[in-house]
Amino acid sequence: MKIPHLRWVIAGMLFLATMINYADRLALSVVSTDLRTEFAMTEQDYSHVVALFMVAYAIMYAGSGYVLDRLGTRKGFAVFIFTWSVAAMGHALSFGKWSLAAWRFLLGLGEPGNFPAAAKAIAEWFPARQRALGVGIFNAGSSAGSALAPPVVAFLTLRYGWRFAFVFTGALGLVWLVFWLLLYQPPHRNRWITRREFDELKDQVRPPAEAEPSRTRTDWRRVLAQPGCYSLILARFFTDPVIYFVIFWLPEYLRKERGFDLEMVGKYAWVPFIFADIGYIFGGWLSGKLMHRGWTLARARRFCLGVGACMLPAAIAAPMVPNAAAALAAICFVTFGHAVWISNLLTLPTDLFPGQEIGTATGFSGMGGAMGGILANLGTGWVVQRFSYAPIFMLAGLMHPLSFTLLHRLLPEREFRKAADRMEAMPQTRR
Repeated sequence: MKIPHLRWVIAGMLFLATMINYADRLALSVVSTDLRTEFAMTEQDYSHVVALFMVAYAIMYAGSGYVLDRLGTRKGFAVFIFTWSVAAMGHALSFGKWSLAAWRFLLGLGEPGNFPAAAKAIAEWFPARQRALGVGIFNAGSSAGSALAPPVVAFLTLRYGWRFAFVFTGALGLVWLVFWLLLYQPPHRNRWITRREFDELKDQVRPPAEAEPSRTRTDWRRVLAQPGCYSLILARFFTDPVIYFVIFWLPEYLRKERGFDLEMVGKYAWVPFIFADIGYIFGGWLSGKLMHRGWTLARARRFCLGVGACMLPAAIAAPMVPNAAAALAAICFVTFGHAVWISNLLTLPTDLFPGQEIGTATGFSGMGGAMGGILANLGTGWVVQRFSYAPIFMLAGLMHPLSFTLLHRLLPEREFRKAADRMEAMPQTRR
C-alpha cells in the first residue's frame, strides 16, 4: 500500500509531535498555582523549577543535533520522544519542589531533540521553496499544544486531579512513537511513498547520502565558527525567552494580575496560541510565495523575519491596558509575530548547512535560545516577586527588533551565496 502526498503526512506527524512536546511542557504552568500551594513553593521556587528544565534543555539542545546527525532522523527522534514522554508521566510521582524539579530536568533532556529532528525531516522531504512552510507546519504544533494544554489540563485536573493530567499528556507521546516507527524513512528508503512523489522529490531534497546517519564525526567547531551558526545562536538567545515567558508565565500573570481562576485560565489562556498557529503557517507560506515570485531565498527569509519582528513591540502595552481582554489582544500580536519570525529563523539551518550538519547547527542555535530562557526565567521570578510584570513585557517587546538588526549585520545575503556554493562543491550533494 502506498500513501499519496506522503511528505504532507510526515509534516502532519511532525506537527503532532511538536504539539505533544509543548503540551507536556506547558502542563506545569497551567497547574503551577495549585502545585505551589500544595508544595508550599514561592514564585521564586517555581522559577527555580522552570530554570532546571531550561538548564537541561540548553545542555541537550547543544548535544541533540549531534546525536541526531549520528543516529539519523528516525531513530534519533524515537529516542528523544520516548525520553520526554516518560519524564512527563513521571511528574505525577512528584511530592515536593525537588522531586518535581528532577522530573522537570529529565523532561528538559528529552524535549530539545524534537526541533533538530523535525528540521532534518523537513530537509529530507521538502524542496527549498516549501521548506519554510514545512517548518511553519511543524512549529504550529507548538502553539496548538500550548492552546490545547490550558483547557485540557484544567479539565483533567478539576475532574481527576493534576497527577492524572501529567500521565495523560505524557502517554500521547508513546502513542505517536508507534506510528513514527511504522511510517518514517527518508524518501529513497520509504516503502509507503508513491512513485510519482518519489520522482518529484528525488532531485529537489537532500540527497540519499545526506539523509543517512553520519558515519563520521561532525566537526562541530567548524559548524560553530560559521556566521550562519553563531548568528542564529545570538538571535535565539534574545528572542526565544519571549515565547518561553508566554508559555511558562502567562497563566501566572492572568491569575495574579488579571484575577483569573483555574477555570478562566482554561477558557482563555489558549487564545494567543491560536494566533501563533496562524503566524507559523503564514510565515512559512509567505516566504515560499515570495520565492515563487522571484525573490532570492535570502531576501524572502529576511523580509519575513522583519515582518515578525515589527509586531513584538505590542508586548509593551499588555500590562498597561485596563482589562484582561485588551492584554490578551496585545499578547496575540506577540505570539503571531514570534511565529512568523521563528518559522523562518528555524528554516535557516536547512538553507545554510548540508544535511549532515543541520542537526548540529540547529542544536547550537537552540542552546542559545535555552540559555537566554534560563537567564530570563530567573530574572522574571525575581522581578515579578519584587516589582511587577511591566518591565518583563517591555523587554519582551524589544528583543525581536534588536535581533533582526543583529541578523542584518551578521548574516548578509552573501553568506547565503557562500553556503550554496559550499554545498554544491561537496561530493555527497552530487550523488
